[in-house]
Amino acid sequence: MTVFVVSLFLPKTVYFNLPPGTPPKKPVAKHGSLQTAKTFPIQGLKPLLASDTTPSLFAPRPDITPPQTPTETLRVDPFANEDGFRVQFPNELVSPINRKGSSTWGGRPNQPLSRANSPPPAAISEHGRTMQKAKELSRQGVNQPKPLVRSESHDRVFSSAPWVVVDADQGNGGLRNAVEAAAREGKLGELTWCGTLGMPTDAIDGTPQKQDIEDTLATMHDMLTVFCTDKDFDGHYTHFCKQILWPVFHYQMPDNPKSKAYEDHSWKYYVNLNQAFADKIVKNWKRGDVIWIHDYHLLLVPGMIRQKLPEAKIGFFLHVAFPSSEVFRCLAVRKELLEGMLGANLIGFQIPEYTRHFLQTCSRILNVEATPEGIQLEDRFVDVASLAIGIDPVSLSKHRSDEEVTQWLATLQERYKGKKLIVARDKLDHVRGVRQKLLSYELFLNKNPEWRGHTVLIQVALSSERSDLDATVSDIVTRVNSSWANLAYQPVVYLKQDIDYAQYLALLTIADALMITSQREGMNLTSHEYLYCQDGAILPESKHGSLILSEFTGTASIFNKNELSVNPWDYRQCAEAIQKALEMLPDEKQNRWEKLYKAVSNNTGSNWVDEFLTRLNKAHNEQHSRDQTAVPRLSIPSVCNKYQKSQRRLFILDYEGTLVSWGSISQIIATSPQRTLDILNDLLLDERNIVYVMSGRRPEELERVFRRVPNLGLIAENGCFVKESSSNDWIEMADTNQINSWKDSVRPILSYFLERTPGAELEERHCSLVFDYKGSDDLEAATRLAAECATHVNDACESQRVHAIPQEGHIIVEPIDWSKKTAACKVFENLHEQPESTPIDFLMVVGDGREDEKVFKWANRQRENSVKEVVTVSLGSRSTEATATLTQGVSGVLTCLQRLAQSS
Repeated sequence: MTVFVVSLFLPKTVYFNLPPGTPPKKPVAKHGSLQTAKTFPIQGLKPLLASDTTPSLFAPRPDITPPQTPTETLRVDPFANEDGFRVQFPNELVSPINRKGSSTWGGRPNQPLSRANSPPPAAISEHGRTMQKAKELSRQGVNQPKPLVRSESHDRVFSSAPWVVVDADQGNGGLRNAVEAAAREGKLGELTWCGTLGMPTDAIDGTPQKQDIEDTLATMHDMLTVFCTDKDFDGHYTHFCKQILWPVFHYQMPDNPKSKAYEDHSWKYYVNLNQAFADKIVKNWKRGDVIWIHDYHLLLVPGMIRQKLPEAKIGFFLHVAFPSSEVFRCLAVRKELLEGMLGANLIGFQIPEYTRHFLQTCSRILNVEATPEGIQLEDRFVDVASLAIGIDPVSLSKHRSDEEVTQWLATLQERYKGKKLIVARDKLDHVRGVRQKLLSYELFLNKNPEWRGHTVLIQVALSSERSDLDATVSDIVTRVNSSWANLAYQPVVYLKQDIDYAQYLALLTIADALMITSQREGMNLTSHEYLYCQDGAILPESKHGSLILSEFTGTASIFNKNELSVNPWDYRQCAEAIQKALEMLPDEKQNRWEKLYKAVSNNTGSNWVDEFLTRLNKAHNEQHSRDQTAVPRLSIPSVCNKYQKSQRRLFILDYEGTLVSWGSISQIIATSPQRTLDILNDLLLDERNIVYVMSGRRPEELERVFRRVPNLGLIAENGCFVKESSSNDWIEMADTNQINSWKDSVRPILSYFLERTPGAELEERHCSLVFDYKGSDDLEAATRLAAECATHVNDACESQRVHAIPQEGHIIVEPIDWSKKTAACKVFENLHEQPESTPIDFLMVVGDGREDEKVFKWANRQRENSVKEVVTVSLGSRSTEATATLTQGVSGVLTCLQRLAQSS
């Protein structure tokens, strides 16, 4: 069995060793933690040169505030990690090739340039005016940025230059570390990564280089390389992922019409790249393999693979936050994205909040039944799970022991002797809350003058774009430093560049507090690394520093308020948290740290991988066992044989769709087909037979339908009422007071949506309410409103033990605590309690609806308890808990029952 770990970027990429005479570019600086590059065996290949230009905390820096506010907007660096930093090697210096109008994908000194051009301007309607403005500026002598020009010689160089395989510095570092830890501990079998090289590949397309690279990665590194055009990648990542998905998933709605233009032109590139991934996996998949797809870049891949490989074991994990349905529904392609995700057997999220948002969104947009366990589709069930990722403590300990970390610790101790250090490391964007952090720190210094001169905030910020935020943050830093700095003290050390890994670990070790003020973040593993580095293993004295953490990070959900939780928008609260962190007594600090450290130790990356794959196996096995293709057809001769050998038989038969064809949910059926009634009477002629018919209809309706079938047991309103076969009285299973209470809450909600759905009807039953919109004037609009209605009811009335279940053409709102299953249990118990009665040794349950699945599951368990022969039969093509299926519908059921009656 092979586990395919599918992410946008591979852990490896390719660097080319350019021949003499190639136009020079700035070399790449590599930190010592980078593993030695594994070279492709080409004669005469020389190792890549390293540079000594590692950024330092104490290196001379330009003025904090630029002479003028930058106006040029640099586009997103597609090679940066999702947290804005390189994976373990954050000190790479990339030659600045970003120019307005050219793609940022590519531009490393030893990789090709991209052939992609930017999509059309943000506002298509203003394109003409934009061009006119450019001409006017040109006439005025204003220099315009020139587009990046690639020459034919550029492609020829890369099509023949020798190359090496090196560790990639882009991608999801948390995922990579977790998978490597699990593989090291033997929790993974055969592992194959699948992703892109993270570099433009048009320059080597159609050359032997491309095939050699692909073969080498596959044979030497167990990696499947997905090749796509530069245009597809640029449109997919730089535009759709970063301009559309990333803001929406982090509650930062793109402005209009900018988002509209980008979405119109970049969605097709997103589809193209996802399809390239799906095709690559399908081509290499073998029965029994596991496909594990990661993050928002590849939301469509699970559905695309499912179409080609219906039996595949597919898992999907979203590493970022999943927004509320109100935000997600703003996406024009919301339905396509959800359906793509639902191609998986198991969908994982970092915390329960994101899981709940996903379930609500599916219910509202797709009008499907969402349960706490997952999504019930028409043909199968999709499990959901909350599984928080963690760090790799083993790898972290290894790096902490490096001599360079020790040297930096000594330097920092000397430089900041007698000072309290607050450390922060963030990508400089609107999601990370850097501005809020600095304003809170400024407020702290204003309110606590005794701390001026004794505390320093070291803010490491990697900026991927020049923006108003960049200028604003720089101005805040300048204001704070100009207010309280002197020759010996600077309250804020602000680095607009990343630092190397050794400096980073030294900072985490020596810090008195780590401050994270993200406005929204999937997890935040920096806090985990900080807590681990505070264990005192490196420094003689254990600091057990405090953690100031935004309540909007996923990590906050696993720390149980042992951190100093803050709302980034509440500057006063953040300032008070800084004060508390610095003035906290040692005993309290140690107590908090121990609990936080325990949470980090229990949520490691290796455990995360193991738990996800275990749950994926379980989910796939359960779902596959319920798949119609895996469930055998009912053998009537076999059933007849079991029937004839039994002494006491219990039949529990669904009514609508099983014994009679479906009618309108609100239609009162006064009569039932004569054949059905005759067969039920024939079955009851045998005194060994006990027959119950279950339905969602009211008791009086069922009595009217089956008045000519004596000794027939009835279950009405999906289990809320039971009439035993030997009685004429109805037993009310449900609590009337509870029913009336939630009805008073639900009825106004249904009435609200009823007024907005012309042609819809509201039926009130004793224990349920039915919103029927089959006869609405606009069925599409009615379906959308019905989904919103179901979501509203489930959110507002969850505590009242009631749920709204979307079904075809209607929504039924009914209690959670009473169902067909609870009624079947009651019937079965009563029969066994009868004195001197023969035990039930033949149980047959037949149904066609989703509400019948619980009865199937209950009946199957009776085989393990006391019933010798259990037959559960499902109609239709959906996945089922039943042990057999009938494809002939109502006619097949009646034929089977008739054969049984005749064989008595």
